[in-house]
Amino acid sequence: MNLIMFDIDGTLTASDVMDGECFVQAVRDVFGFEDVSSDWSLYRHCSDSGVLDELFHTRVGRAPQPDEVAEVQAHFVKLMEASIAAQPLKAIPGAKELLEVLLTESRVAISLASGAWECSARLKLRSAGLDFPHIPGAFADDAHAREDFMQASLQRVAQKHGREEFDSRVYIGDGVWDVRASRNLGFGFIGIASEQSRIQRLRDEGASVIFPDFTQRDAFRAALETARGQSRM
Repeated sequence: MNLIMFDIDGTLTASDVMDGECFVQAVRDVFGFEDVSSDWSLYRHCSDSGVLDELFHTRVGRAPQPDEVAEVQAHFVKLMEASIAAQPLKAIPGAKELLEVLLTESRVAISLASGAWECSARLKLRSAGLDFPHIPGAFADDAHAREDFMQASLQRVAQKHGREEFDSRVYIGDGVWDVRASRNLGFGFIGIASEQSRIQRLRDEGASVIFPDFTQRDAFRAALETARGQSRM
């Protein structure tokens, strides 16, 4: 059985800009943090929990307390709900159709590994028409580092399918941090990006196969086969 693991923001949902704006506003409104960069490549860990932890350590000198995390999560979701009400999110073209097909294939396992907190990730998926609650996943609630919540997602999908390991593992993502984590864990990688600057950043990090979306079904399936051959167990 082959595992295909998906990122969410910028990969399955066209939500990365809205997500960044709401996160920056949430930490400003709740904690008074000004001049927070939404260039996630500047942070040690590109995840909601990782960025918040880094902001707290650099500005307050300590880690955030659980009640502080819960407070900013609630405000973050409230801001996103208002933004989505004004302009619903869209799925990356072809994402829903691809997921629906893959979920019918007995030799394929699907999971999610996102740097978003689960409360926001599920909201974005629902808004974009990608509400597949039975797909196992791991999120920023599970760990700061992408490698760690990818490992958590791997464990959960393996448990769901009663397996200790998969024949191959491929990660689908849109960020340079996705390429790095995939390389560190021995996953094959396929990039999703349509802007030339983002395509170039992925290529500079080592991504060799990049699609603008999921509409090129045959080409994408061929790329999956190639990426499976690149995965290391």
